[in-house]
Amino acid sequence: MKKKSISTEQFDALFDQGIDVTEYLELDKSVRPGLKQRRVSVDFPAWMVQELDREASRLGITRQSVIKFWISEKLHPSAG
Repeated sequence: MKKKSISTEQFDALFDQGIDVTEYLELDKSVRPGLKQRRVSVDFPAWMVQELDREASRLGITRQSVIKFWISEKLHPSAG
């Protein structure tokens, strides 16, 4: 189904009035900048992998999730 078309000025006016503008958006084509995944290879010593696996098991999540979460905490300490 084709979305309705309106000008940017009309869109802004509706948005500023608090009117739901989602019918004018093509959400299936939307992207969030900076969230594209990139593969990175990192070598860890065996003892560190064991500790990561232990923590992942304790939390019920994957090793990769533990690593991502911890790195995110260090990069953005106020977000956690």
